[in-house]
Amino acid sequence: LCLNSHCHPCLQPSCFGYPISIFFIVINEFCERFSYYGMRAVLVLYFKYFLHWDDNLSTAIYHTFVALCYLTPILGALIADSWLGKFKTIVSLSIVYTIGQAVMAISSINDLTDSNRDGTPDHIAVHVALSVVGLILIALGTGGIKPCVSAFGGDQFNDDQEKQRTRFFSIFYLSINAGSLISTIVTPILRGQECGIHSKQRCYPLAFGVPAALMAVALIVFIIGSGMYKKVQPQGNVMVQVSKCIGFAIKNRFRHRSKEFPKREHWLDWASEKYDKRLIAQTKMVLKVLFLYIPLPMFWALFDQQGSRWTLQATTMDGNFGAIQIQPDQMQTVNPILIIIMVPVVDAVIYPLIKKCGINFTPLRRIAVGMFLASLAFVAAALVQVQIDKTLPVFPAAGQAQIKVINLGSANAAVQFQPGLKNVTVESHEASDYMIFKTSELNSVSVMFGNQAANPGMDLLDGERQTLAVKNVGTTIVAEWLHDNITSKPEEGNNLIRFLNNMDQPINVSMAGTHFGSLPSLSASNYEAFSRGSKKITGNTASLSCEVSSKTFGFGSAYTVVINGCSGNILNATYVEDIPPNTVHMAWQIPQYFILTCAEVVFSVTGLEFSYSQAPSNMKSVLQAGWLLTVAVGNIIVLIVAGASKLSEQWAEYVLFAALLLVVCFIFSVMAYFYTYIDPNEIEAQLDEDEKKQAKKDKDPEKEVEAVSRM
Repeated sequence: LCLNSHCHPCLQPSCFGYPISIFFIVINEFCERFSYYGMRAVLVLYFKYFLHWDDNLSTAIYHTFVALCYLTPILGALIADSWLGKFKTIVSLSIVYTIGQAVMAISSINDLTDSNRDGTPDHIAVHVALSVVGLILIALGTGGIKPCVSAFGGDQFNDDQEKQRTRFFSIFYLSINAGSLISTIVTPILRGQECGIHSKQRCYPLAFGVPAALMAVALIVFIIGSGMYKKVQPQGNVMVQVSKCIGFAIKNRFRHRSKEFPKREHWLDWASEKYDKRLIAQTKMVLKVLFLYIPLPMFWALFDQQGSRWTLQATTMDGNFGAIQIQPDQMQTVNPILIIIMVPVVDAVIYPLIKKCGINFTPLRRIAVGMFLASLAFVAAALVQVQIDKTLPVFPAAGQAQIKVINLGSANAAVQFQPGLKNVTVESHEASDYMIFKTSELNSVSVMFGNQAANPGMDLLDGERQTLAVKNVGTTIVAEWLHDNITSKPEEGNNLIRFLNNMDQPINVSMAGTHFGSLPSLSASNYEAFSRGSKKITGNTASLSCEVSSKTFGFGSAYTVVINGCSGNILNATYVEDIPPNTVHMAWQIPQYFILTCAEVVFSVTGLEFSYSQAPSNMKSVLQAGWLLTVAVGNIIVLIVAGASKLSEQWAEYVLFAALLLVVCFIFSVMAYFYTYIDPNEIEAQLDEDEKKQAKKDKDPEKEVEAVSRM
């Protein structure tokens, strides 16, 4: 193994012409990306359903975390290049990363603080604190090793292995996409399982635990290959040099701000007293590209909402794809699947076709088109949201009450809401829709079955839904107020089911293993959550035992199941829809994902290629840091815009983001119009020529002095 630059060409163990060490690096990257994207896929739903944060707070914390993940790579690069070296940095921060993933898995264990075993944590603050610690450690880990692993892989090759190095990077990025794709499919399935010691819950510990295990595997695999790695010693970070050069130029210009000092061609030329001409010229090229980066964060502000707003949008949609049931967080897999398809199609088909049409589709034009497409994707998301909003139930506000009437009797019931607010006729064994009343105006309710009339007492709760169950029994009218206790759509696409006993005797009811207890006549159980599908309902009275398979429940509905009696061991049940199921199919999200993926292909891939083509090779790390910084700032923009907009409608927020990106796209197009493309190689060659001339000049005076001394 060669560890210094003075020895003979390195004799590393190889396989098919590749250093064996790179196989450990590729496996490490696959496991690490599986760990990161798997955890991130379920993160926003963990915030919403486990920590019980609302949509806005869940979105804010999610984007804060992502922003932190893209800020820390700068720290990782500085540590690796200036202090520890790439190998030690990867190992050290991978340990931090693994601990962070383990802490996240522990934070999601419901039984950790559920001492009364009621199915909910008693001290949610403990879980929040652990989650925050875990996320900070993960952000430090994943961000810190991000700039090191690919560069460390490149270090394993000798100078004469350029072809193998290029192919390695292709395999390396394939492993990233494979880890992302597989984890985004698997972890939502793990989350959908039920687990727990005392009470069964969505299995977030498993969804976070498997990524934690994969990160531990990534660390172990990487350490196993330690003896085979070529470890380059830290040689200083060019970002530090560039920053110092810029800082000195600004400081020096400020010192010489008086008019008596002649102006210089470029403000960076004020650094020439301390820094060489080459570094100043390279820094100028880098700053020219970084200036174009200024509008780019707005693209990432929209792009990264796939994991937050779009996932939350999917929770209100129908995920039934026939034999397959798609979880809301699994819709994110559409992006990596389309990326794998679209990148070769765009490179091999779309770009050549555009070129044949005589259109000069320059890199900056591609980036502008990518921004426009991302804006279009959010318009598509807004149109889907408008359709979803039409299906969402309306709940009462403060000062209002919502009332539904269920007629359990054998004749039609006429119900009057006094004084003269509303009259409604409900047919036998049917129910009315929910009706909204101001609690201050509704004084009484009267119920009539034919000539029989009754005035049940009022039992209104402000800002809540209630059901009035009415029935004619002989010559009397029975009425019962039922408190619904539902204030939102059922969580996670579940269905809320309760039972109402319409028999003249008590009945014990259970469904799919969940016991609702003994229900007296004309009383209702509490709602319980059930997943999609048909369930077995069992009813037992003192003398009868009967059962029936329920109707097939969809996603996000609520039903009152009325038990009317038993007939030949078959339970007679009718269904009253309290909240309609999700009817807008998740497939309607595919167009917005497709448009956004097209945007990513022409924006992200082109952006990096353009950056590298416009700056010196030794400045790639500076541009990579700048590129990652645009992602971080983009996520911060989401926090600012979503927090400041105060829009009550989600579709309006989508339109706002689309409009903002459209404005930024126009600004970028103007900046791109005035941009002049350069060839860094030509500039470098010119610098080399200038340095040779300068060296020659420096030698000539020495010769003159030598000649004079001989005379």
